[in-house]
Amino acid sequence: MQPRCGVSVCHVLMLVLCLSAAEDFDWTKNNHGSFYYGTFPTGFSWGAGGSAYQTEGAWDKDGKGLSIWDVFSHKKGKIQLNDTGDSSCESYYKIKDDISLMKEIRLNHYRFSISWPRIIPTGVKSDHVNGKGIQYYDELIDHLLENHITPIVTLYHWDLPQVLQEKYGGWQNISMVNHFNDFANLCFEKFGDRVKHWITFNNPWSVAVEGYETGEHAPGLKLRGTGAYRAAHHIIKAHAKVWHTYDTQWRGKQKGLVGISLSGDWGEPVDISNQKDIEAAERYVQFYLGWFATPIFHGDYPQVMKDFVGRKSVQQGLGTSRLPAFSSQEKSYIKGTCDFLGIGHFTTRYITHRNDPTGRSSNSYFTDRDLAELVDPRWPDPGSEWLYSVPWGFRRLLNFVKTQYGNPMIYVTENGVSEKMMCTELCDEWRIQYYKDYINEMLKAIRDGVNVKGYTAWSLLDKFEWDEGYSERFGLYYVDFRNKNKPRYPKASVQFYKRIISSNGFPNQREVENWRRKAVEMCSSSNQLLAAEEQRSTAANILRLIHDPLTSHMEMVTEIVVPTVCTLSILISAVLLMFLLRRRN
Repeated sequence: MQPRCGVSVCHVLMLVLCLSAAEDFDWTKNNHGSFYYGTFPTGFSWGAGGSAYQTEGAWDKDGKGLSIWDVFSHKKGKIQLNDTGDSSCESYYKIKDDISLMKEIRLNHYRFSISWPRIIPTGVKSDHVNGKGIQYYDELIDHLLENHITPIVTLYHWDLPQVLQEKYGGWQNISMVNHFNDFANLCFEKFGDRVKHWITFNNPWSVAVEGYETGEHAPGLKLRGTGAYRAAHHIIKAHAKVWHTYDTQWRGKQKGLVGISLSGDWGEPVDISNQKDIEAAERYVQFYLGWFATPIFHGDYPQVMKDFVGRKSVQQGLGTSRLPAFSSQEKSYIKGTCDFLGIGHFTTRYITHRNDPTGRSSNSYFTDRDLAELVDPRWPDPGSEWLYSVPWGFRRLLNFVKTQYGNPMIYVTENGVSEKMMCTELCDEWRIQYYKDYINEMLKAIRDGVNVKGYTAWSLLDKFEWDEGYSERFGLYYVDFRNKNKPRYPKASVQFYKRIISSNGFPNQREVENWRRKAVEMCSSSNQLLAAEEQRSTAANILRLIHDPLTSHMEMVTEIVVPTVCTLSILISAVLLMFLLRRRN
């Protein structure tokens, strides 16, 4: 990620991109500071989400096979504090508990993913299908529907079966297309009578770039300049095949929809009077969202990607472009394979043109783009180092999708904000502000004519955050990971989001401000309850520490990860007492 950098620019009031502008959207009237009070269309769907590896736990239970994340997270030094998703939120055992939380918020839908190795342990359908895995998802889907919550199901949220990685090289190998299709076909067969919204892949950009280019994510490969492009090429083909399988074999009787969830930050030119910056900003979005969306909607990669990667490949002395090419038949087969487009969006960057080196040793997806990413130091950044709150970028991205891809049906599949705090804090006012502003920009986009049908808050629960482990929290509900029962506690944002859902938007300024005040008041009592629970738990641990050997003491200290200030004071006092007692003895 780019380091934080200051830029001497005010918020830009106008954007000019080198693409056909939508006549019904006036960029010059996009006032970043205005708030629109109004409601969403009737039938708009409100939800929250999570994914299998991040929430389920039970990593080796009931016949589940290994995933690449099971293996990757067990390697020392790959994850913050060497955390793993082995137990995570234990959602595998808490179906009814978690659905009761969804009912409390009054969600219309819940987005979750199916763990491929939980139902096909080796990834190869002909090897073995795990009945207990099928049973788990049957129960989850049935309980959701019994509570009038629509399941939106992701087929691939990064947990590739480890056997397929070891045997074939994972998404570097074209054989993944057929294996993934077999898995998807089994899911359609087992669950498609009840599931009507399918997402093939979640954020394939991260799968390709962070899994096969930078190595930050599983499987941890660093195939600079080629790995990400090859993985993406196979993922796009796999998506298209699954769409066609559903279209020809299941759509007639199941009447469902198949889409894909693509993540994309917005890119805003640093200098709107500089043509190179304007082109660089478009290039940023095309190399991110357009990399996958353009083939799916138009049949081929964005022209700017083909031009830039092709030219740099020639300069590096390569005979062909590092960006693979689709055949004419493949272009026709891929084009139009999207019943709805899922959009995951979190933040925005300022973009400026930069000439990156072209030597063979400098091959990389990032240098292929010839641009630099900047941030405004005034943007709020409460959690993840990459996540700044820039609400106006959301409206621009949604309008970009409308303009570029023929105004498809959109479900916002991920949007939310994290926190990184040493102290437990349920009064998450910054998250309330983030949701309020981003959801309002989505409402403005709908008024612009963008066809958004639903919104998914990310996420329902605090969970395993990939290479960041448990050091970042995105949840509406706080999860106490130190407690083996993984209790959940509502943050203030739960009450605020619940009010947005019940009102289907923002009725008026006075009422919305009242929501915030009441949410913060309610969370104060929850904070006190959680602090008391932590103190009791810590006190019990301390008593055991005093009597246990030093090795047990060291082991237990590693379990106390996010103490409150009060708990920390108790802990420090107890440790001092322990050493004084040892000296007396």
